[in-house]
Amino acid sequence: MPSGFSASSPIGVFDSGIGGLSVLRHIRARLPHEHLLYAADSGFAPYGGKTEQAIVARTLAIAEFLLERGAKALVVACNTATGAALGVLRERYPALLTVGVEPGLKPAAALTKTHTVGVLATERTLAGARFALLHQQVAAATGVRFLLQPCIGLADQIEKGELRSAATAALVRRYVAPLIGQGADTLVLGCTHYPFVQPLIEDAVRRIAAQPVGIVDTGEAIARQLARLLAQHGLQRQTAVEGTLTAFTTGSRTSLATAFSNLLKLRPEVGRIAAEPEVEQ
Repeated sequence: MPSGFSASSPIGVFDSGIGGLSVLRHIRARLPHEHLLYAADSGFAPYGGKTEQAIVARTLAIAEFLLERGAKALVVACNTATGAALGVLRERYPALLTVGVEPGLKPAAALTKTHTVGVLATERTLAGARFALLHQQVAAATGVRFLLQPCIGLADQIEKGELRSAATAALVRRYVAPLIGQGADTLVLGCTHYPFVQPLIEDAVRRIAAQPVGIVDTGEAIARQLARLLAQHGLQRQTAVEGTLTAFTTGSRTSLATAFSNLLKLRPEVGRIAAEPEVEQ
């Protein structure tokens, strides 16, 4: 067991905004007895257009906040932050159990029949070294062609709660259509925000695809990995009592509470993280 951590301590889950709620729901389903802390860095979102230096600084600041509240493990439920800062986070806190997210290229490669997969993600995720290495490795091992589609503005729409609006639907169609047009029969949701507009993605696919198209969301795989690490280190909370959920944000507490209610049908207490001056980009 890593020193300084207790099985009764909470798990910290972090995202630039509300996208990590798509991961949190899988964690709660798999580990219902764990105490959870959710931190949304909404005051500094979106991360997609920020420099790597800025993202690393924000990730370390939020990690410190969660560790001060006793977190025994940290899930970086943001593809962009994982790509930019997970290595730095593990170097800074080597005893802390950390789980990052990455676009599901491996499961998508196993699903595709056309050997063509579309990847929907932020500009920053697609431009990162971590993604480049994953892309190279999976493509070389499988022979699958990955079509990379930066989805500028889509996470912003989701943060604003526009999950069904005409503007969001138009963005989705703009990004999905060229992937289907080039033969993709599998789409990877490479940002944790995107599962919340999966109905729009499915609708866009139905309108333009002649054959069924698979959609890969890695939230369940992240929850499984977290459960495995907790068990391996003797840090699973052993009780029949359901764990607590507390949320924090650098943005609007009302907005985060509304997102929890609308997206997960949950009403946790939402606290405020004191926003520091934004790191120069």
